[in-house]
Amino acid sequence: MVRTMRRLGAVLAGGLAATALSLGLAGAAKAAPKPPPAGVEITGDGLAEPLRLHADAHPAHVVAVIDQVNFLGRAGQARGPKAADLGPKYTVVVFAGDVPKQTYDLYPKAVGGPRVYRPAKQPDSRKTTAGWFLGRLSMSETLRTAGVPLERQFDTVSGGVGGGERVIPEDALNPAKDIDEALGELQRLLLLNVAVVLVITSGLAGIALLVRRRTR
Repeated sequence: MVRTMRRLGAVLAGGLAATALSLGLAGAAKAAPKPPPAGVEITGDGLAEPLRLHADAHPAHVVAVIDQVNFLGRAGQARGPKAADLGPKYTVVVFAGDVPKQTYDLYPKAVGGPRVYRPAKQPDSRKTTAGWFLGRLSMSETLRTAGVPLERQFDTVSGGVGGGERVIPEDALNPAKDIDEALGELQRLLLLNVAVVLVITSGLAGIALLVRRRTR
């Protein structure tokens, strides 16, 4: 009986301890502060004042802009395109709440494709190396959608690292025309093959006739 009571007491004590521990962890989790919302600030050509976007109000735009710079590696190219080939410049500063963390220079109209320049000096004083990187093909359209005054582009959508997907315009898609062109090419190829066969056959026949005459 005594052993039974001791075991029961141990079980109850263990249950109370587990409950207290779980309540303590839950209280600590509730007390933990939420991370500050992300945000971006864009300045550059055509913007009279900085364009500030917060994740709580414009989550899609903030994510899209940050996606233009979050894939960069540790080291980029030391030299970028010539200044005359860079086109308009837009500086993007990434925020955590109201604290600036990272800054990048974006060139969506650079000759040869969009470029990203990462300065060595960053707002959060973290150590990094300056470098040039190939940007995503969707850079111009992403900035335009966020509010930057850029001309609309119809040939790019979201992309992968250092690039993007090019979309063929709808007016360029003509299945009937493509089929006709393919059939025409096939017909010309067949006629060419027939002509080659006829030439070879005629040549062989002539050679055979010449050999027959000489052997008589």
